[in-house]
Amino acid sequence: MFAPRRHPWLLLPILLVALLAVAAGARYANNHSGASGDGSDDGLPLTPEELAAIQETITVKYVHPLKGVMEHVTVQPGSVQAYESVHLFAKVSGYLKEQFVDIGDRVRRGQNLAVVDVPEVVKQVQRSKASVEQAKARVEQMIAQVASSKADAEAARAAVTQAEANAKSAGANLRYREKKLKRMKDLFALESIDERLVDETQEQFEASFETEQAAKAAIHTTKAQVLAAEAKIRKADADVDAARAEISVAQAELERSEVLLNYATIIAPFDGVVTHRSLSPGDFVRSAGEGSGVLPLLTVQRTDRMRVVVQIPDREVPYADPGDPAVIEIDALPEKKLTAKISRIAQMEDPQTRLMHVEIDLPNPTGKIRQGMYGRVSIMLDKAPDLVSIPSACLVGRAEGGKGTVYVVQDKKIHATKLKLGTDNGNRVEVLAGVTLDDKIVLQPRSYLSDGLEVEAKPANETKVASAN
Repeated sequence: MFAPRRHPWLLLPILLVALLAVAAGARYANNHSGASGDGSDDGLPLTPEELAAIQETITVKYVHPLKGVMEHVTVQPGSVQAYESVHLFAKVSGYLKEQFVDIGDRVRRGQNLAVVDVPEVVKQVQRSKASVEQAKARVEQMIAQVASSKADAEAARAAVTQAEANAKSAGANLRYREKKLKRMKDLFALESIDERLVDETQEQFEASFETEQAAKAAIHTTKAQVLAAEAKIRKADADVDAARAEISVAQAELERSEVLLNYATIIAPFDGVVTHRSLSPGDFVRSAGEGSGVLPLLTVQRTDRMRVVVQIPDREVPYADPGDPAVIEIDALPEKKLTAKISRIAQMEDPQTRLMHVEIDLPNPTGKIRQGMYGRVSIMLDKAPDLVSIPSACLVGRAEGGKGTVYVVQDKKIHATKLKLGTDNGNRVEVLAGVTLDDKIVLQPRSYLSDGLEVEAKPANETKVASAN
């Protein structure tokens, strides 16, 4: 005889019910045993049937949103920049003659870094020096000319005096000859003398007259010579001034040439490190004034102090002030947190990004902090009295994109409520919208809670929660 056929599939419903019962009991025991010890659980959400079986046992703790208790901390990416950085160009074109430093070398303020060979500028300096000496010699020559002109003027004045004296003598002789001629004519009229003597006396009188006229003319001539000499003095004085002006022009040209020559020597503007080199000795160096595309010879950066640049978002701009403490974590130096303070703020937001530029000075005595490093900067901003916050442990799951969810207790039921969130300092999170100060927010929500579930809500010790956070 054949054994009766069995149908194992008929036992599946019985086995499924048994497994559900075991699973529900296990989840219930796990959720209410507090095995995790930190208010969280790893169990899956219960089914409505399972929740109905344990409904009377669900108790939650709640807190209210609070104002002004959250320490306003903003965490933003930060980038490191050198405290000072300068690109060094040549002001004159030429060939790079010598370069005394290379990348990584430390330099001191005023140290010669490189020299550009500019022989034409050197010759121009020599020519300018010769022009200065020539102008000085011309000044001396003009001064001598002034002295000569003054001597000529004195001689002309003496000649005037002499001419005036000669004119007086000639006048006296003329008067004498005139009287003598009159006597001779009177004697001739009395027929006491011969007419020949009258004629001789007449000739002498006329000669004396001409002598007097010549003496008077000599006075005018010598006076004119005095005026001419004085004019020469004035001209010589003007020539002296012109020669001195030529010295100034030549000196200015010399100084210009010397400045151009000095531009051929590249000097460190401050203590720092050479971080970039564009050319090598023998390369042609283009003047910085030749337009765009000119490469700097060297780049020097000051690294004993660095700047950490942070961009603060719009909602936190009103609370950022110089002196606010900050903690800097640089990714390249993960073992060390650096403490500092805000050094300066831009006092304005970028109209494109709505971010404000903030700088933090960071001492760098060892030189391990380098330009280009980046990391996170936590800035402790002023507490805002109107800032509303809740414990971060109230969030259901993780907040993303500035949004999160909490359970709010209303009429003995929990309701999933969407929130708009702000800063999260790890303990408390800023709430921008979604709840009021009177709402009861479930603290440390369990995974088996769901929207609409009836619960027994008890207040948590908000003082301890706030102080702990």
